[in-house]
Amino acid sequence: MIMDTVLFTHMIDMAEDSRKKVERALLVGIRTPDETAAEVEEHLDELADLVRNLDIVPLEPVVVNLHSPMPQYCVGTGKAREIAQLLQECEADCLIFDNPLTPSQQRNWERLTHSCVIDREEVILDIFAERASTREAVLQVELARTRYSLPRLTRAWTHLSRQHGGGATTRGEGEAQIETDRRLLRRRIRQLEEELKTVRKQRETQRKSRRRNLVPHGAIVGYTNVGKSSLLQALSGSELLVKDQLFATLDPTTRRVPLGENLEVLLTDTVGFVRKLPHSLVEAFKSTLEEAVLADFLLLVLDISSGQLDAQWETTLSVLKELGADEKKIIVVFNKLDLLDRDAELVLLARLNGLFPGAYYISTHTGEGVDALKARLTAIAAENFQLLRVKLPPGRHDLAALAHASGRIYEERYDEAGELELVFTIGPVHRHKFLEYTI
Repeated sequence: MIMDTVLFTHMIDMAEDSRKKVERALLVGIRTPDETAAEVEEHLDELADLVRNLDIVPLEPVVVNLHSPMPQYCVGTGKAREIAQLLQECEADCLIFDNPLTPSQQRNWERLTHSCVIDREEVILDIFAERASTREAVLQVELARTRYSLPRLTRAWTHLSRQHGGGATTRGEGEAQIETDRRLLRRRIRQLEEELKTVRKQRETQRKSRRRNLVPHGAIVGYTNVGKSSLLQALSGSELLVKDQLFATLDPTTRRVPLGENLEVLLTDTVGFVRKLPHSLVEAFKSTLEEAVLADFLLLVLDISSGQLDAQWETTLSVLKELGADEKKIIVVFNKLDLLDRDAELVLLARLNGLFPGAYYISTHTGEGVDALKARLTAIAAENFQLLRVKLPPGRHDLAALAHASGRIYEERYDEAGELELVFTIGPVHRHKFLEYTI
């Protein structure tokens, strides 16, 4: 197993050697008839942000109008040569496509340009690889990258020779090596899947523990870098990693949010969404994103200062729908109110109030609007859990056990008469059983 891991790492390293010294990248966007020029520009702006997170300088992008992708280069042969010439003239050392490239297209581009050629999916995978910190995130990223690398192994072994002629059983050195490496990668994929099963079982145990506490659980979801971690920190008072960068949070972080009157909720920060999120990453991060599926409610956070507000909303809903979480109770939260242009604020707020009645407008930086959102969370907690003070007679051990099993105990003591005084929160299912003993 150790040898497999070493060889796998070597293969990945070989595939990445061509990008180790990448400093400048030429971006390419494909505009099809069903896309507007503005949409393509927004996608390329986001790709530029992604590339900057890899410490690569994005150059002025190239937009190619195309009715349908071509098999060899995705674009026509003439346009491919133009882009290759431009790549050389602007002294860029990498070509990055906003749309997916097939393994054969990627190889054809690298032969044509003699440069590193990647697509949006590989950029996102590289960012995720840099950001992963916990065991689960590392495993998830490695699984996604391994699946991505499997059909692209020939990129790593183009330096090996191949024999020509002979029959179907006559293979060159390179071909034999590729076949060996494919077996190693498939084996590694199976190993990663088994390791993730173990990690997911541990996470499910944690979830069951939270459900036993019967504390309302919410998940904070939204586009990457909209301030989800900042919101969790503002609500819980806990110190969290908060960075102004894409995908700063890959691992779910759960915190208790005290709300007064002995009420509380649990909130979980989740990985940020992005347009054109590789399906492999959605699958790889299924256990992480399940926090949104299993939550009682969602805090959907949007950056009100962003020029791509509508796209953030559409992308987030799309991912939630794919996860089967779009029917949850959703509380819309517009963050970064302090960055909003005050001249346009009234017009924008009027439009948003019409589209999102009941939404909250906050700034985690200044604290504006956070108390109002806390009041809403308090109401949610109170809907399901009520604080009771009861005095149980000595013979009602069944109710005492029920209070411990189904509620959260805050005070517990026996008086001189042997009666049990309890202060606890309880949900609506069992609440009526204690009403005659309330004090």
